Amino acid sequence: MVKTKNLAFAYEGGQKLFFPDLELPAGEHLLIIGPSGVGKTTLLHLLSGLLPPSQGAIHVGETALTALTRKELDMFRGAHMGIVFQQYHFIKSLTVSENMKLRQSYPQNADDKQRRNLLSERLGLADCSSKKVTELSQGQKQRLSIALGLIHKPQIVFADEPTSNLDDENCDRVVQLLKDEAEICKSSLVIITHDQRVKSHFQNQVVL
Repeated sequence: MVKTKNLAFAYEGGQKLFFPDLELPAGEHLLIIGPSGVGKTTLLHLLSGLLPPSQGAIHVGETALTALTRKELDMFRGAHMGIVFQQYHFIKSLTVSENMKLRQSYPQNADDKQRRNLLSERLGLADCSSKKVTELSQGQKQRLSIALGLIHKPQIVFADEPTSNLDDENCDRVVQLLKDEAEICKSSLVIITHDQRVKSHFQNQVVL
């Protein structure tokens, strides 16, 4: 599902970051772990096509990301990838349900109310579906972020530091939610984190 070769990236005026080759079959899970500053988020942005690599190849399925135009990348990402960002990306003027519907509609104009309701129930968001996102607790915002990453049943889900600032109980709960929802959607799952507590949840691990 995801395969990289000789991947590297250099920020302007900064050192060049080199990444190990990755190969993740469809439907499987991968934990990428390492301390702050080693380029974990940069790697996630490369894998999801948000950044172009300085060198190397990235394939998602049969698609070479480096061969796509920016517009084609946006369309491909919208259709096939889900991203759970470290910083929340919501439309603040919309409700929980409206945010989910908006993400579900891009790029294929899908509108599956049953899917939204089922996911809301599983993630504990059903009681706040009509609330504006500004009214949500931090835990609810985190679950909504997961919902937006999964609502369109992507082929692959990327999660950037999803357990940061969580206590042990909620750390385990969020990781299990991601794994369970990825299994239901038959999605591959890539979690990138510095959180050592997450290691026990994954057999397949890469250390940066």
